[in-house]
Amino acid sequence: MIRAFIKSVLKIVTIILFRVKVVGKENIEKGKAYLVCPNHISNWDPPTMVGALKRNDVYVLAKEELFINGFVKWLAKRTKVIPVKRGKHDTSLLKTTTKVLKENHIVLLFPEGTRNGIEKKGKIQNGAVLMSLMSGAEIIPVGIQAKKKYKIFSKVKINIGKPMDFSEFKAKKGEKETLDTLSKKVMDEMIRLTNEEI
Repeated sequence: MIRAFIKSVLKIVTIILFRVKVVGKENIEKGKAYLVCPNHISNWDPPTMVGALKRNDVYVLAKEELFINGFVKWLAKRTKVIPVKRGKHDTSLLKTTTKVLKENHIVLLFPEGTRNGIEKKGKIQNGAVLMSLMSGAEIIPVGIQAKKKYKIFSKVKINIGKPMDFSEFKAKKGEKETLDTLSKKVMDEMIRLTNEEI
């Protein structure tokens, strides 16, 4: 109940502040597991995405450092935020996300790992693809378009792409070359959606 209420508040706040427009909602089916992977340009990305997605069963991956703040920690526990230990091989994270996905929920993560990673010519991390291969969940690439990067009353557009199914590569989940290749495909689609006129 509290998660649905907070989602409604986030949706109202972000629509008013940033005039959010969402395209491609039909690409996310009800009751199906997805890894939703947007580009990352602002700290406003997670709440805006949670408000934009139709479903209430959205789990968000967020850096562990955010949980130091008492209020944020309280809020995170009630809105299904999963802490991430950055720069470490966190096997417990893989177990947690795989469990969530096998229960047909959504996991929202920003594969750049930092703000404006793609814009800085960086590569996305392989975590999303690895989670996809371990759980069987499809990846939904997303392009967040915000020319003024969330300036109040500017316009933010969220371009939701079609699901990417990598299940045929499940047996190769331990091969770095495979993870790199598939992650590059996800990154290319994220870039296309970010630049596409909508």
